[in-house]
Amino acid sequence: MTPKAATTPATARRGIQSIEVGGCLLKALVASEQAMGLKDLANAAGMPSAKAHAYLVSLGKLGLVTQEPDSGRYALGAFALQMGLSALHQLDPIKLAIPAAAELADRLRVNIAIAVWGNMGPTVVHIEEYSSQIHVNMRPGTVMTPLLLTATGQCFAAFLPERITQQWLLGEIGKASQGTQGTLHVTRKQAKHVLEEVRTQGLSRAMGHPIPGIHALSAPVFQHNGHIALALTAMGPATDFDAQWDGPTADHLRQCAAQLSASLGYNG
Repeated sequence: MTPKAATTPATARRGIQSIEVGGCLLKALVASEQAMGLKDLANAAGMPSAKAHAYLVSLGKLGLVTQEPDSGRYALGAFALQMGLSALHQLDPIKLAIPAAAELADRLRVNIAIAVWGNMGPTVVHIEEYSSQIHVNMRPGTVMTPLLLTATGQCFAAFLPERITQQWLLGEIGKASQGTQGTLHVTRKQAKHVLEEVRTQGLSRAMGHPIPGIHALSAPVFQHNGHIALALTAMGPATDFDAQWDGPTADHLRQCAAQLSASLGYNG
């Protein structure tokens, strides 16, 4: 009996070179975001014009590339659009975020919550716990309100369209909410300052509220259309948690959220 040949890493990685060459032209068109002439497109893809033209003919037959009749410039075709839309529809933001949250929790040694906007407001759908020693009374289904007093709530309040959050915020401003220092009141001026700071920093922050002794930072993850898909919230004991805007926790949280946003097609 003839033994099977072992699969080497080189064999496993071997692909079709012509497809990869054609892919360089498609990447150049995506990066350009506008129609390109043959010479410029060939230069961007790193190949002679004659070679690029031959590939463009085949890509055109597939509908991946189209040529403008007047200028002769090339642009992405209808099938490229269909592929992009299909890829976006297949993406599940929460499914993408769960392994990223687990890796982030291990790296930062904090708990990471994933929240989405639900009928009752910002709702936790998944929690990655780094340590059972972090006693946080939170579980999937927890609604993070008031918006202005929680890191997760501030994140959605800052990045959701105003038409969605306006009634929520009007219901909170000037009214009493229970915090770690007793009853808290948020004025309209304070609310405006908080949300402006969140947008400037790209993060929201809560120091000891609504959970006493727990600090939190929350970062938005955006969809391809610029709408917030979910919030990643890091939380931990105030004695150990680095809540500085420019600290390593904030930096890693921003990076993770940005990578997830890119995976969902956001290029802002």
